[in-house]
Amino acid sequence: QPQLVESGGGLVQPGGSLRLSCAASRITLRYNTMGWFRQAPGKEREVVSCINSSGGRTEYGDSVKGRFTISRDNAKNTVYLQMNSLKPEDTAVYYCAMDPSGIFRQCDPSNYGYWGQGTQVTVSS
Repeated sequence: QPQLVESGGGLVQPGGSLRLSCAASRITLRYNTMGWFRQAPGKEREVVSCINSSGGRTEYGDSVKGRFTISRDNAKNTVYLQMNSLKPEDTAVYYCAMDPSGIFRQCDPSNYGYWGQGTQVTVSS
C-alpha cells in the first residue's frame, strides 16, 4: 500500500512561514500529479495547490496565490509546500495527495486516490 507522510506543520505567528514536506514510500511519485489540500474544522476540504509530474505546471487556490509555492524533487520522492505570509485563516490540517491517473487533471480532491494522514498548521499570535 502506497504511503504518503506529511511533515513540517506547527504553530506559527501571522506573517510567518512554514515549509511542508510530503515523502512517499512504497510508490514512486515521479509519474504522477501531486496536490496539497487543507481542511479546517467545520469546512469542506479545500484546494491549496497541485503540480504535474515534471514540476512544470502548477495551480493554486485563490486564497493562497502569491503566498504559497508548491515544488517537487522526484529524485527524493518528495513534494513540498512553501507557505509565506501566513494568515489565521490558513489554519487547517494540510494533506498531501497523489492523482493516480498519470495525467494532469483538474486540481480537485475527487481526482486524488492516495492521501497522507495530514499535518496541522496553526497560525495564531
